[in-house]
Amino acid sequence: MAHADNHPAYSRLSDRLNRFPQGAPPSHLLFAILKMLFTEKEADLVARLPIRPFTVEEAARAWKLDLGSARNILDDLAERAMLLDMPQNGEVYYCLPPPMAGFFEFSLMRLRQDIDQQALSELYYQYLNVEEDFIKTLFLGGVTQLGRIFVQESVLSETNALHVLDYERASAVIRGASQIGISLCYCRHKMAHMGRDCSAPKNICMTFNTAAYSLIRHGHARRIDVPECIDLLEEAQGSNLVQFGENVRRGVNFICNCCGCCCEAMLAIQRFGLLRPIHSNFIARIDADGCTACDHCIEVCPVQAVRSARGNGDGGLPAIDANMCLGCGVCVRNCPSGAIGLDSRPDRVLTPLDTVHRTVVMAAERGTLQNLIFDNQVLHSHRALAAVLGVILRLSPIKRSLAVGLLQSRYVNAVIDRLSTR
Repeated sequence: MAHADNHPAYSRLSDRLNRFPQGAPPSHLLFAILKMLFTEKEADLVARLPIRPFTVEEAARAWKLDLGSARNILDDLAERAMLLDMPQNGEVYYCLPPPMAGFFEFSLMRLRQDIDQQALSELYYQYLNVEEDFIKTLFLGGVTQLGRIFVQESVLSETNALHVLDYERASAVIRGASQIGISLCYCRHKMAHMGRDCSAPKNICMTFNTAAYSLIRHGHARRIDVPECIDLLEEAQGSNLVQFGENVRRGVNFICNCCGCCCEAMLAIQRFGLLRPIHSNFIARIDADGCTACDHCIEVCPVQAVRSARGNGDGGLPAIDANMCLGCGVCVRNCPSGAIGLDSRPDRVLTPLDTVHRTVVMAAERGTLQNLIFDNQVLHSHRALAAVLGVILRLSPIKRSLAVGLLQSRYVNAVIDRLSTR
């Protein structure tokens, strides 16, 4: 990492980010981004923070500072959305979110004067849209992904609707959220600075629950109620935007409303193919008898999964690439002849229970599980260790074996073996 030799604090911060399953491959662009978001002193301090949520007392202990000084630093970082602060059981916990979905996006989710958003957007564009290492690491590593597609409920047949569970419905996430925040879409805001944005709505990025609480508190999101959020969901769907939300069943923290020309996930699928299951449990199907070959579905598909078949001797009807289809329902909504429907996929995508469950599974798949177990503060908390071990015990036998092998810890292995035989 020679490009970081003159900036050891940013090098340590990069190492800290990459102990989490959703890391950020080091490059001169990453260090330029981190220098815009963190001072050198802040980078040094943040690099010492635990991976799991922590209290001001734990930060003060890691930094060897008094509580007042530590709290001031944490609150300043939270004010700029570099950290999230969340109340839990009468105490405030802080956490450093991953770069995505996390502090990369938060830095552009409102108009602000304390950073040069034009310059930052240009760096993001180069790091995410020109260099490929970050996007490949984010979307192509492992099987379990950060996000998943929500099918548009209005296009489901009565039969299909019976098979959609509440956690698969964006409307149910909205109605069950303790807090709802709306922010500027990071992707289209970034592309606007590059002169590449589209006309899709921008003030439509949705955050929920603990993430919304912190972003609302510090002015990075606007608090709204359920009816307004449902209206915005309908506006997003009417604008042919895809709902891409956190890949958990409980406590969803975000739903992005994505276009195919600006949004990182949609662009990654078009560049690399849908190699990992972020799709819904449905796949689009074209009825050849009803199709008029108007090609409107080709125009609106956000990932170019519907393609022209003209010249292939099949009458010129469009064809759906099953390996690319998101199962979002955008093409169904837009078919003027009603010739497109959704079929259930033969194999359902398994959605992790919550953020801890998803993080442990992602870490096991990506070879970083030991970082969660042996976090620089985690063993001081029996409750935190129990949460991680509890998730490992609920894994399939194959993934549990993978996880245990990664830990290389006699103590942890013995605990898991003992609990597994009860």
